[in-house]
Amino acid sequence: MKPGIHPAYGPVVFRDRAANYAFLTRSTMTSDKTIEWEDGNTYPVVDVEVSHVSHPFYTGTARVLDTAGQVERFERRYGRRGAN
Repeated sequence: MKPGIHPAYGPVVFRDRAANYAFLTRSTMTSDKTIEWEDGNTYPVVDVEVSHVSHPFYTGTARVLDTAGQVERFERRYGRRGAN
C-alpha cells in the first residue's frame, strides 16, 4: 500500500441507541465522542440508527407483504395478458 493515502484504521465502538447495544470493532470511521469500554480503554464511539440487534430482518419481527393482493390489483388494473 502507498503510505499516506489511506485513512487510519483502528478500534471504534458502534452504539445502537435504540437497542441499548454497543460493540467494539475496527473501522476507518472517526468521531469526536468517546466512550470508556469494558476493558478500561477509551475509544471513539459512532452512534448508529440500526444494527443487527434492532433491525426487523434479524430480530424476526419483519412483516410479510400481501404480494397476492398486489398481483390481483395489478391484474385488475392492467388486465391479464396471454390468458387466451
